[in-house]
Amino acid sequence: MKPYDYLIVGTGLFGAAFACLATRQGKRCLAIDRRPHTGGNLHCDCINGINVHRYGPHIFHTSDREVWDFVNSFVPFNNFINTPIAVAPDGKRYNLPFNMNTFRQLWGVTTADEAREVLSKQRHIYDGEPRNLEEQALSLVGDDIYRLLIKGYTEKQWGRPCAQLPAFIIKRLPLRFTFDNNYFNDLYQGVPVGGYNKLIDGMLQGVDMELGADFFANRKHYRSLARKVVFTGQIDEFFDYRFGKLDYRTVRFDTRVIDTPDFQGNAVINYTSGDVPYTRIIEHKHFECLGNAVNDNPSTVVSYEYSTEWRPGMEPFYPVNDRRNNEIYLRYKALADAETDVIFGGRLAEYKYYDMSPLIREVLDMFKTQ
Repeated sequence: MKPYDYLIVGTGLFGAAFACLATRQGKRCLAIDRRPHTGGNLHCDCINGINVHRYGPHIFHTSDREVWDFVNSFVPFNNFINTPIAVAPDGKRYNLPFNMNTFRQLWGVTTADEAREVLSKQRHIYDGEPRNLEEQALSLVGDDIYRLLIKGYTEKQWGRPCAQLPAFIIKRLPLRFTFDNNYFNDLYQGVPVGGYNKLIDGMLQGVDMELGADFFANRKHYRSLARKVVFTGQIDEFFDYRFGKLDYRTVRFDTRVIDTPDFQGNAVINYTSGDVPYTRIIEHKHFECLGNAVNDNPSTVVSYEYSTEWRPGMEPFYPVNDRRNNEIYLRYKALADAETDVIFGGRLAEYKYYDMSPLIREVLDMFKTQ
């Protein structure tokens, strides 16, 4: 008899949710993580009484009531609404997502018909399908929005000219013809009161854990401990890079404590100019200190985000789902599908960008079929 039913490699959202539901079924779980903390990229640091999203901001949003009830069963979520702002190359500030406020700021229009008329004149028409991201964007939103709010930001984010990026990255760009700055359309939205650590700690209640534990440094030992492995790390690493390494983009954070109660007046401000090296500035207290409550703390914490190419030793953030990488991933997936005692899940193991809600949904559905 092995001491555990499941060895869970990685304590991010997928691993923690799986461990939680398996434990509820009476299964014995050991969760390990190579980092010194749980939660993966959801982990928060408390700095000057402010929960700082160490690996970038996470706003939970869903229209799935079962998922919403599940996460709220561990910690209550507040009613934070994501209303980002973009600082464009012209120095002006524009509301996101693209809505009537944005169109008014750009063109002085005040009705949906006026905005549609401007867009129809600016959109580019191509023979055949757009060949790259630039043509795709111009066909969807036209010159002004592309030039001011998409081009520079996207090129910083991916480290490549838009004309060299595949069109599918922005298959569609949502346009709202209402004065609504809420970035998400979901019914439920918020951030855990007290930070994401409370959510992860609640999910991992009753689960044995080892932190600072590298699965690959002692794979034989760890696999001997459990009947099955739940693997949430990089799928190419699991198979010893047999078909080559997959590409990722990553993010570097310059986090600063500033002696002012409110630095920028908003949680998220994007900088779309290619001349500005960072992609956005995050002011963390706005996720939980809503309204004038930001003034209760005399200091604030901000993070400047710099997008860069991933290299070994960095944390991989975003899969680069171009043709080359997708073809390599499918070869690894074939190996993964042939594994009978390993479950692969999460954005690194599935080489797919996930929002948090669909990830939880996937785990809930797995246990419904067991």
